[in-house]
Amino acid sequence: MKRHILIVEDEEHLAEALAHNLQFEGYTTTVANDGEEGLKLAQAIHPDLIVLDIMMPKLDGLEVCRRLRAGGSRVPILFLTAKSSDADRLLGLKVGADDYVAKPFLLEELILRIQGIFRRQEWYGVSPDEQEVFSFAGNSVNFRTYEASTGERAVRLTEKECMLMKLLVERRNQVVSREEILERVWGYRFSTSSRTIDNFIVRLRRYFEDDPKEPRFIHSVRGVGYRFTP
Repeated sequence: MKRHILIVEDEEHLAEALAHNLQFEGYTTTVANDGEEGLKLAQAIHPDLIVLDIMMPKLDGLEVCRRLRAGGSRVPILFLTAKSSDADRLLGLKVGADDYVAKPFLLEELILRIQGIFRRQEWYGVSPDEQEVFSFAGNSVNFRTYEASTGERAVRLTEKECMLMKLLVERRNQVVSREEILERVWGYRFSTSSRTIDNFIVRLRRYFEDDPKEPRFIHSVRGVGYRFTP
């Protein structure tokens, strides 16, 4: 079955060109020309991926993304925007985007980014050791439902928290570099996003460590990355 991509872009000529080229690559496409229409279509047709412009009338792309995530949607979202600063990229990640392409962009780059999102999605769909639930030292993580239990406490994880934990679990007792984490979980390689990794590691330690300042399981390896020791 062809993957269905929703394109939400207020520049009609660009939207039509993207739709044509993505169809040529074997995808099915639907186009919306403002954020409000894009949100309604996303909720109605449940696409496999959304290519979402940020600067749009009625609702901007960030608000569309926020509302989809607040409603429980985990559809992959690729932002298009004229803004290219690292701060803007990080803002997109914080509201729940999966990737980010700055205008003007090469069509080949956009297609590669889309393919990368689908590859990460497929990788995440295979649970570590072919098990949906991974347990260690009284903790457990369900990679399908995004739920975790830490002693007597239940925690609802975000998608990125689950993806990062899955990578660490798959590579347990090994050092996972920052570069690999960025590539496998976020698909990014720009330097400032390493702070995002630190923030996510802090969250995981708060969930699973008795003393986050003296971690037993998720260890920092200075200048390299992190190691999970169950």
